Amino acid sequence: MELLDSLPTLLKSFWYIAIPTSIIFIIQTIITFTGLDVADGFDTDFHADVHDGGSDFQLFSLRNLINFLLGFSWTGISFYSLIGDQPVLLIIASFIVGVLFVVLFFLVIKQVQKLAEDNSFKITNTLNKTAEVYLTIPENKKGKGKIMISVNGAFHELEAMTENDRIPSGAVVRVVKIENNNILIVESI
Repeated sequence: MELLDSLPTLLKSFWYIAIPTSIIFIIQTIITFTGLDVADGFDTDFHADVHDGGSDFQLFSLRNLINFLLGFSWTGISFYSLIGDQPVLLIIASFIVGVLFVVLFFLVIKQVQKLAEDNSFKITNTLNKTAEVYLTIPENKKGKGKIMISVNGAFHELEAMTENDRIPSGAVVRVVKIENNNILIVESI
């Protein structure tokens, strides 16, 4: 590390943060892409979990610390020649970029978790949803008609019956029950 000894103190500090942080980041990246399931190994007494639709994001983790320090240190190194004569401004800019790295990581993880969602069709997801009658539904369960219903953003044509009066094509209905795991019982709205 003789090369770093001749540098100004602030720049030397950024380098001392950047080198180990970059090595740890590379190791984390290799572990992530090889599919090894390794925990962060860093625990805090304070947990700040952000919940959005069931996705967990732990704010204080080794991975986020590494992301922050990576953005912080490399920004300090990169902009030292431009604003190194104003150390407070350089540290503030580095801090902001470090926080942006953590936010960017959060957004990427949020998008990746969407890929893992189970969007397969389950008939139970139709309960209490509205639909449009596609083929007329006979009254008092005397026959089956068909409805068009949207579940998880996809339209499905499903068989339906009603316990009330006949429902013509084009009418809007609500699913109230499921019979025999495949026939929807609907009522007019």
